[in-house]
Amino acid sequence: MTKTKKFKKIRLHQEGTATMLWGGLVLAAINGALFLFTMGTSWVWLAYCTLAVCLALYAAVVNFFRCPIRVFEDETEGVVVAPADGRIVVCEEVQEEEYFHDRRLMISVFMSPLNVHANWFPVGGKVLAVKHVSGNFHKAWLPKASTENEHADTLIEVAGGERVLVRQVAGALARRIVTYPREGDTCYIDEHLGFIKFGSRVDVYLPLTATPRVKVEDKTVGNQTVIAQL
Repeated sequence: MTKTKKFKKIRLHQEGTATMLWGGLVLAAINGALFLFTMGTSWVWLAYCTLAVCLALYAAVVNFFRCPIRVFEDETEGVVVAPADGRIVVCEEVQEEEYFHDRRLMISVFMSPLNVHANWFPVGGKVLAVKHVSGNFHKAWLPKASTENEHADTLIEVAGGERVLVRQVAGALARRIVTYPREGDTCYIDEHLGFIKFGSRVDVYLPLTATPRVKVEDKTVGNQTVIAQL
């Protein structure tokens, strides 16, 4: 069972400011030059076609960096919310050897290039560790992507002492993972964990005592869909 709530406002994410600014200037320069040299000639159609393509491209970039303002309005104790928009590609028990060295419930959300790419904290608590690991860039939905791809880990201790690992995983297109928290920070549901540019996935490792509330192929809304109960 999934649970979602409506969100009211949408803004553009700060991670897209430089991309949209410099990208807009470059596209404007290209189109300005084309119109300057083709206006009044039989080649002016090329300038109009290029303008249409550039506007569509820029609109896609703006859409990628959209960032809805969302608030989880229910009780947060023991709740695990989706860290990202997308669909569930993994919901199963796995062996985790880097931090826990035991069996964990792993729930993974895959984000397509059309999804919102802001990442939220799935739980509230204390940040015990933040680590960036270099690696490959396999397609993000492949099982080996979780351990072999470049990724960033955030280990969180929730009230009661249980620990939750959130892993931001780069994909075939994603080349930059941004993670905001630092070791020792206190984190909350509703806060941004980070951002992954141009498609990827986020894995959440939970204790086996957690009860999943989603299944493979379910769609998720970041900071709104309940994916598990601790």
